[in-house]
Amino acid sequence: MCPSGPHRSCLHRPRQLGRHQPPGAEPTHGAACSRRAGHKRRRIQGSSGLRIRSAHMIEADILQDIKSNQPIMAHPPQNESDITFYDWLNEVLKSDKGIKLDFKSLEAVGPSIKLLELKKEYLNRPVWLNADILPGPGGTTSNVVDAQRFLEMVDSFIPGAVLSLGWTTSFSRDQDNYGYTWEMVKQMQELCKALQNTITFPVRAALLPASFLQLQWLLQQSERYTLTVWTGKDDLYSLDDLLQYRRHFDKEKIFYDISEAHRTIVKKTTGSSQSQS
Repeated sequence: MCPSGPHRSCLHRPRQLGRHQPPGAEPTHGAACSRRAGHKRRRIQGSSGLRIRSAHMIEADILQDIKSNQPIMAHPPQNESDITFYDWLNEVLKSDKGIKLDFKSLEAVGPSIKLLELKKEYLNRPVWLNADILPGPGGTTSNVVDAQRFLEMVDSFIPGAVLSLGWTTSFSRDQDNYGYTWEMVKQMQELCKALQNTITFPVRAALLPASFLQLQWLLQQSERYTLTVWTGKDDLYSLDDLLQYRRHFDKEKIFYDISEAHRTIVKKTTGSSQSQS
């Protein structure tokens, strides 16, 4: 996954991807059910794989359906849905919102990208392509999407998309949780250094306290890099830890996918920025 800011670098502007989110936009999520029920628009907006990201982005999880051999909107452990990516995309393109696609399996990437390619004339909006391509703190390798193959697929079809490249992680309330290690951030830099895309790195809020120097170093490697801070439903994290990042990092380099109450507090905290907004 790559940057916490949906704008391309000045060296390589996005192709057919028009409007970008403003710096510091804070995404929020809404959820829903997955089964067929009532009006088609309601079904799609209520699919389990869809999350509304504030006024800016619509986010959806994508799996490859074994039975139909096509991408569907679903989030593990739920592996079934009657909402196909094709139907979802057609409905979402009626709005003016950006799109973030969270790929839960490599098998879904190719077919989904081909559908996006067919609709590229309508993609005058931010397009984020997300996958966990490395194991992270407490994360397993079983849910990792193959990094090289994922990057090859998305680059061959949509070189202008924002890449959201992350680590698999876990969080436990009953034991200490370590942060993103030097090895983890250096592995990510090795994968991303040759890319031309803008990149945002999704990082788990509960793991930030032990990751300050590592993430600071990672952002310093390229102007194309940003962070997107997110939190799990049952995670425990300190608002002070978020404010620490806000105060010492360029605020245009950090996006927030956290509770509305915490986003409001964070936004009111002056951060480091060459261009304050």
